[in-house]
Amino acid sequence: MTHESLAREAFLEALVYDDPVQLYERAPCGFLSTTPDGVIVKCNATFRTWIGLEAGDIVGRISFVDLLTPGGRIYHETHYAPALKIHDSVREIALDLVRSDGRRLPVLVNATLDRDAEGRARVIRLAVFDATERRRYERELLRAKEAAESAEERARSLARTLQRTLISPTPPTIPLLDVAAAYRPAGDGMEVGGDFYDVFPVGNGDWVAVIGDVCGKGVDAAVVTALMRHTVRALAVSHDDPSRVLEGLNEVLLLHETDRFCTVALIRLRRDDDGWYAVLGTGGHPSPLLVRGSDAPEPCGGDGPLIGVFEHPSFVETSVRLLPGDLLLLYTDGVTEGRRDSDLYGDDRLLAVIDGHRDSAADLVEAVVADVLDFQRQEARDDIAVLAIGVPLP
Repeated sequence: MTHESLAREAFLEALVYDDPVQLYERAPCGFLSTTPDGVIVKCNATFRTWIGLEAGDIVGRISFVDLLTPGGRIYHETHYAPALKIHDSVREIALDLVRSDGRRLPVLVNATLDRDAEGRARVIRLAVFDATERRRYERELLRAKEAAESAEERARSLARTLQRTLISPTPPTIPLLDVAAAYRPAGDGMEVGGDFYDVFPVGNGDWVAVIGDVCGKGVDAAVVTALMRHTVRALAVSHDDPSRVLEGLNEVLLLHETDRFCTVALIRLRRDDDGWYAVLGTGGHPSPLLVRGSDAPEPCGGDGPLIGVFEHPSFVETSVRLLPGDLLLLYTDGVTEGRRDSDLYGDDRLLAVIDGHRDSAADLVEAVVADVLDFQRQEARDDIAVLAIGVPLP
């Protein structure tokens, strides 16, 4: 027989033949018995040691409730005692005992009420467990929870601050143009997404409108989003053609220390003697839609690959003369790829909304966002950005 087996056998034998009195007196928990009205009639040495009193100071002289804090006494009378009388037992009642030196000992109490043959209460037996470590753990857990909640609120605040820097609250007012935009973050808006839009001037009667979507979410995506938004502004000053701006964006993103890519749709708007003229280019982004009269909306955005993937991409532009009443609609994939269970919002639903809201840029943007959210039961699965630019009727 191994040494471990011999030791185990000796341990089990000691348990069998141990003195029952010592088992009771030196148990690792407090044992006590009280009368039905709570007067202590018996308690073990463990319990006496915990509270710092001798048996003669306890037995027949004090009640269990006398050892509780004021709050514990109230709980004893309003919850503990009534529950014990109704159910004849209570489990894991958290209380504080007051020691003889005034210090508190957190404990968990299990109790049973024994009755005689006629159902009259005879004796209450209690097992009391030292809960010091448990209470310390609960306090640490509470502090950790409060710290996590504080960190979550700071993260929410950071997300809101970052989003305000990436998304203009309102588009600018442009003479002789009707401009509207909207942004709706996914979920509760805590995590920063990669959608962005911008409308800015580069000269007299010369404007740039851009909408884009950086893959992923979080602070890293926000950094790339800010880089793209500000790089567009810088490049648009020195490059007239959207394709050149998209090429520059691609080069900047390839040089940046990130594996993220993005999609972009870019419009250069110029006003001349005949009205507004638009040149459009896209890089992996849904093509803007031209809404003209009662005609079906037409994709009109050129063509090009994702930004930040290929070293030598080619971008094709599209030019269009904007007539009074025309609208250009730009949007991110959070619109058409909005999901409800296994169904996608899709292009057909978008075209149906456009058909009924051709009067103004604001009306169109509001209708698109509302319909996409209705389709998703008001919980956007992805960020939604929508930008509309129109030429008002005379």
